[in-house]
Amino acid sequence: MLRVCAIASHTHHMRVLSLDPVIGAIAAGNAVALKPSEGAPAMSSLLAELLPRFVDGTCIKVIEGGVKETTALLNQKWDKIFYTGNSRVGRVVMTAAAKHLTPAVLELGGKCPVVVDSNVDLHIAAKRIAAGKWGCNNGQACIAPDFIITTQAFAPKLLESLKKVLEKFYGKDPLLSADLSRVVNASHFGRLKGLMDEEMVSDKIVFGGQRDEQQLKIAPTIFLDVPLDSAIMKEEIFGPLLPILTVDKIHESFGLINSMAKPLAAYLFTRDSELQNQFEGAISAGGMLFNDTSIHLTNPYLPFGGVGESGTGAYHGKFSFDAFSHRKAVMNRGFAGEARARYPPYSAPKLKILKGVLEGKLGDMIQAILGFPRGK
Repeated sequence: MLRVCAIASHTHHMRVLSLDPVIGAIAAGNAVALKPSEGAPAMSSLLAELLPRFVDGTCIKVIEGGVKETTALLNQKWDKIFYTGNSRVGRVVMTAAAKHLTPAVLELGGKCPVVVDSNVDLHIAAKRIAAGKWGCNNGQACIAPDFIITTQAFAPKLLESLKKVLEKFYGKDPLLSADLSRVVNASHFGRLKGLMDEEMVSDKIVFGGQRDEQQLKIAPTIFLDVPLDSAIMKEEIFGPLLPILTVDKIHESFGLINSMAKPLAAYLFTRDSELQNQFEGAISAGGMLFNDTSIHLTNPYLPFGGVGESGTGAYHGKFSFDAFSHRKAVMNRGFAGEARARYPPYSAPKLKILKGVLEGKLGDMIQAILGFPRGK
């Protein structure tokens, strides 16, 4: 039995992000210490209350708390550390793991791009982008679309379609919609407000922008052609804000994406199979989805994880089992079939047989099994 530490820092869908790796770890025969995110205290308390009631307390322990408790956990020696959260804390986790040479799985985030070609079914594309962005916890998900890239000529059509879809989804006043999630806490609300109010960005809002700080609600907000050096384009948004960037030709999106850190997911809407192949080959991302957003996360037959800044390792389905398993090589030999050629003193005939065995030559393999060359 191995000792596993699972730390959840992401505040969205914490039930899934916390329990999915726990299931894989337990299935693989490990004991687990689970540290839920202090950013979602209600869910953390619920897990701390329910897990001991329904599972063996010798296999799973839930530890609540903040930085102090997390630091104390990381100072212990574990057989595996699994962390979901942002890259800043991911570096802290990796540093702590390195002290004991503990392997770690990091499921981080990043700026997930959506490239939209002009040949798509516009209404369906807009619905799927909106569902993946605002329907997925109002953008508070690691695989939520972070920004769109499309051509300058197509951007007005895409924007108009998104506006229609969002009004249908959330009404004329989205802040009154029961289907729009709140921002998880006041700290994140303030961070998002700062992104919206930055001087070089505030005049780029082309849809939405309403907010209610008391209710911790921000309406779906779309920006057009924000500067690349603005804060909203330098950090993962993790909220209901969606910039649209424009290029002259759709292939220019490749260079733009590759100039940034590798994302957890990359999305492309197009009917062009050649463009799909080029996108798949040119873009490095944790996962990739064509003509939809976010739903690859639900497929248990696909590994889910990042690359580079967006994480290391993967889980979901059997991949969760594999993440918490060690492939131990075991070989068992009998005492027959002694090959004299492997032992000193070496001679030209022995070396000839050994070389033939390494090259897979049947004659030399038979000679080795039969104990040739005779003598020493």
